Amino acid sequence: MSNHSLTPPFGPQDVEVLERETPFQGFFRVDTLTLRHKHYNGGWGEPVRRELFVRPPAAAVLPYDPARGEILLVEQFRVGALEWRDTPWCLELIAGIADKDGESAADLIRREAVEEAGLTLGTMEPIAAYMPSPGGTNERLQVFVGHADLAGAGGIFGCPDEGEDIRAVTVSADDIPALLESGQVDNAASLIALQWLLLNRARLDAAWGGQ
Repeated sequence: MSNHSLTPPFGPQDVEVLERETPFQGFFRVDTLTLRHKHYNGGWGEPVRRELFVRPPAAAVLPYDPARGEILLVEQFRVGALEWRDTPWCLELIAGIADKDGESAADLIRREAVEEAGLTLGTMEPIAAYMPSPGGTNERLQVFVGHADLAGAGGIFGCPDEGEDIRAVTVSADDIPALLESGQVDNAASLIALQWLLLNRARLDAAWGGQ
């Protein structure tokens, strides 16, 4: 086993932001930072410029019905998948970004579950909180699994005034390995949640089976 510490020797105090500009402000924001930070070999590095894609906190949930042995996923058009994927309609988790001051990640995702799939979630358990791409964005995503009654679930949902056109579909949890192998699901939050459920399904069935 390596004897090197996995705890970084630096913290926020070891970064100096010399200048911050905002060249773009729309639905999202892009900042340009001129900064310097300490180096592993001692001392401060030279100033560097970094573009930062600024996003509000986000959350996602995998609805799971232990009684039926089913999960629910949503499918919708994603502009980021337009030019390289076979189809820009992506299969993914229910998700959203915070647009209300003080709204918790759990409250956010319960609201999104109603809007995107017509679901009222029961017990929720956190799976992970991670940074999708810290080299260029400050986005942080919290992922949950949520107890749901999926009898009769599915259909077309979304907020038309926000341009949303979302298809909700149920999938047997037994089909998760084949779904992962197919490559049809290729976004980080969904991959994390589906693999987590494979590891924790028996425990959830025992804990949620009577709900």
